[in-house]
Amino acid sequence: MLAEADREEEEDFQRFLRRVDDIANLVQGLNSADPAVKERTIAEAEKRLHDQETSREEESKTTVNRTIINTRASIDFNEACSLFVCFKLKYHQLSWLKDGFLAILEKDAKERAKQRKRNEHLANALKEKGNDAFRKGDYVVAIQRYTEGLEKLKDKQELYTNRAQAYLKMHECEKAITDCEWALKCNEKCIKAYFLMGKAHLAVRHYSESRQCYEKILQIDPQKETLFKDCMNEVNLEEKRMKDEERAMKEVQSGKLAALSIKEMLQKLDRPDQNILYYTGGIRLLTGAMKDCTEQTLFRTNNGFSILKDNEIVRWGFCAERKNAAEVDLSVSLLFLWQAVCTGNEENQHLLLTQPDVNAQLPKLLSSGVSEIQKETLALISLYSENENGRRLLVRHLDLTKWLQILMTFVKSTDARASSAMNILSDLTKEERFKTQCRVMLSTGVLPLFTHLLTSAKLVNQAALAHCIGIMGNLCADVVIRMQMAECKECWQACLKLVDECFDVSTPKYQECLFAVLGLMMNLLLESNVIIQYFAVDISGRCMSLLRDKDGRIVTRAIGVLSRVLPASSSAVEEVVKGGVVKKIIRVLKAGGQITSNYCIKTLSICTRSNRQAQEDLVKSDKRFSVLLKLLDSENEMIVGNAAFCLGQCLAVPGAATSLLNSNVVMILLKHAGGDATRTSVQENAAIALGKLCVAESRHIFQLRKLNGLAILNSSMKYIHSI
Repeated sequence: MLAEADREEEEDFQRFLRRVDDIANLVQGLNSADPAVKERTIAEAEKRLHDQETSREEESKTTVNRTIINTRASIDFNEACSLFVCFKLKYHQLSWLKDGFLAILEKDAKERAKQRKRNEHLANALKEKGNDAFRKGDYVVAIQRYTEGLEKLKDKQELYTNRAQAYLKMHECEKAITDCEWALKCNEKCIKAYFLMGKAHLAVRHYSESRQCYEKILQIDPQKETLFKDCMNEVNLEEKRMKDEERAMKEVQSGKLAALSIKEMLQKLDRPDQNILYYTGGIRLLTGAMKDCTEQTLFRTNNGFSILKDNEIVRWGFCAERKNAAEVDLSVSLLFLWQAVCTGNEENQHLLLTQPDVNAQLPKLLSSGVSEIQKETLALISLYSENENGRRLLVRHLDLTKWLQILMTFVKSTDARASSAMNILSDLTKEERFKTQCRVMLSTGVLPLFTHLLTSAKLVNQAALAHCIGIMGNLCADVVIRMQMAECKECWQACLKLVDECFDVSTPKYQECLFAVLGLMMNLLLESNVIIQYFAVDISGRCMSLLRDKDGRIVTRAIGVLSRVLPASSSAVEEVVKGGVVKKIIRVLKAGGQITSNYCIKTLSICTRSNRQAQEDLVKSDKRFSVLLKLLDSENEMIVGNAAFCLGQCLAVPGAATSLLNSNVVMILLKHAGGDATRTSVQENAAIALGKLCVAESRHIFQLRKLNGLAILNSSMKYIHSI
């Protein structure tokens, strides 16, 4: 019995293996790349499933006994195998369905992409039509075109922001805000949307919301700080304007005499065809009534700025080219009034500059030649130039291309006009847009006048001239201006003439001119051109003469000029070395501060780079290199790098290295050679100097070994290209 049971179990197991093989063959057929094989396999699988189903129905009619129960294991397996084949069959059927579905999706996606491309083309065309209408001022049509574009492409951010801008022009602020919100849904970092939304909120006096929009701009792009400041300033001014006007209105309603008098005086000034003296007197009375912000506000809200525009007699007198005494008096009275109205009131300052006649007349008034008019015009402009917002108003609303030249002419004045004009110029140079405007007339108008003033230094207001030279030096921060000035031969000649005259005129004011012109020359020498090469010997010669000046500031700047002009000419280097520049600079270095030391050591490094006499002069003048060793301990990397370079150059002089035997030079150079200075020239020059030191005097090697410096020196060799 046991043997028979074992045999049956073995037969069952073999049947199991055959079924596994059958199933494996079916699976392999279903996965075949040959369509014919796959089709035959599917037919075979379906037949097996049908046979299995028939067998299961017959077995369900049979009485259950032990034998049938024992065969259920095989039936379960058969069912499992059948289910597996069924699953594979269904899987392949589903795969075919899935592939078909994906193909449909892909086709649909391609169609959608084509349609979107067509819609985008149409939307762009409509956007351009809208932009064209906007530029023409036809905002209704612009809005229609942008709307049509959005019907084609609902997620095009530019159409929302452009339509919002058109809505703003139509004063439909709520619609503009809604469009900006939609634009931000398309692009959450759209700066234009936040900008326009801020404008819209400001227009409906939502000051807090407006500020929040502008703050978002700065968060998105920190580079927009200037735009942010301008926008926030606009909000602040508008909020202040509304509060001022509300307060002024309350004073009028309360019947305060001062408030009512402003309105009455403006009404009297509005009377036509009166004598010019009548208007001058009325303007002076009105000026006297300007006590505080309330009166300034009432002047604005009662159309006070229309005096010039609406009154022909006033406008004629103010705009006359050649003014008689009455017209001069009228013009001065108006200038006094505007000063009183605009002092501390940015809204009034803005409104004044938007008056066409004022805009056009200010430069003419400055050039009028009438001292009273010029003085009060300068005083009025000073109200603007003294603060950042005022300067921006000037730059934004006025054409300042000729102002540098116009204001520079006041250097010839001997009274307060000269200092006022220079102060205004100094303030304006803080604005980049002013510098850009100065480029226009620089070569044709400004430089000829400037060179004339330099050559006439003895005859002009020297305090103003010194200020003017300093302003021109500041303008050299603009590369275009600096380049034009550095290429101007007449400018260099005028600078040298002023330096020459300082030996004849030693007044404090002239010394200030000399100090300023040396600073200007230093700035111009940041350029490199043939004109500088041509004048290099003359410039360096003048500077050598100034090294004996008693004013330490003059000496420092003279050496600064040397440090920048000598690289332009080997002839200039030879001349100054022959003139004893090394000895003079060593003397200055013994008492000089950091700025002076920087210029001095740079000049010495230029001279000792290729001039043997300069190297020998340095060894003689700086016994045991005490000055250079002191400079090597400086915290200024530029000074250290140049000092190490000079030392390395001078070690070629016989006896130079030997004179350093009892010093700590090895330790100092080793520290810099293996240090972590930001300027690699420090490590490089220190390593080269240390190498040269050991070559020139082998006894320094013992000190190097004692300090375990050979490894450091070896690692520093990467900085050394040649010794």
